[in-house]
Amino acid sequence: MYDNILLPFDGSEGAAEVLHHASELAHWADATIQILYVADTTRDSVTVVGGEAIDVLERKGKEIVEEAAKTLDTLGVPYSTDVIQGNPAPTIADYAERYNQDIVVMPTHGREGISRYLIGSVSEKVVRLSSVPVLTVRMQPDETLNFPYENILIPTDGSAAATHAAEHVLSLASSIDATVHVLSVVEEASLGLDVRSTISAEESEQAATDAVETVVSEADTHGVTNTVRHIEHGTPVKEILSCIESNDIDAVGMGTTGKRSTDRILLGSVAEKTVRSAPVPVMTVADSA
Repeated sequence: MYDNILLPFDGSEGAAEVLHHASELAHWADATIQILYVADTTRDSVTVVGGEAIDVLERKGKEIVEEAAKTLDTLGVPYSTDVIQGNPAPTIADYAERYNQDIVVMPTHGREGISRYLIGSVSEKVVRLSSVPVLTVRMQPDETLNFPYENILIPTDGSAAATHAAEHVLSLASSIDATVHVLSVVEEASLGLDVRSTISAEESEQAATDAVETVVSEADTHGVTNTVRHIEHGTPVKEILSCIESNDIDAVGMGTTGKRSTDRILLGSVAEKTVRSAPVPVMTVADSA
């Protein structure tokens, strides 16, 4: 399913755990890992004098990927390395597409406030920009990394983006014989208090049920034998996190619109918030449209 796995690697805290998780995926898929270091030449702190600053960044990058390579040698995973210059997030997304990578695996620190923006924003931007599926691992003490995944959660709102993502995640689930939990959330906050709210509630409930049944039907097509349906009321991210905790979920797979702009549907923002907060790996898949 995956022949080429792109691993953007910067040697930061938690990167080693992501490296090992990517290696487990590579062993299972018989895939090659492409270790990539992007020398960030967009930072204000970078001052170029006769190219010297760039050389320093690239030297640092080569040292970092060499350390990662040593680990993969020990783990017996085939790999190649590359060090390039650029703005990290768009460079990673473009690299994945240009060199036919099948999936991007990278950490996100999941912090709030200014520190979260500075440290976690690269991963979230890659999720936003990448046409290739992205598997993010939130490097926090409560993070759970188990592979192969036994329980995979697919949140869906019935949109084309969600359905497209589900097809990809179901292929993975079928390959590793995982149980698939399908969740759709009825957002009660959007319902009013007048007479029309009763109709809206019924319509929302039916839409959520239809969304779940669409994915379950697709699961049957992919040969997934174990599926669990979840219809919940509340806010999407809160219910996703609750479902993860209550059902021993090992990974989440969900869609984004794949639009290279800030004009993205709700599912896109839910995906980013899930990437930021879920204590398990999250696979995001861009809409092919």
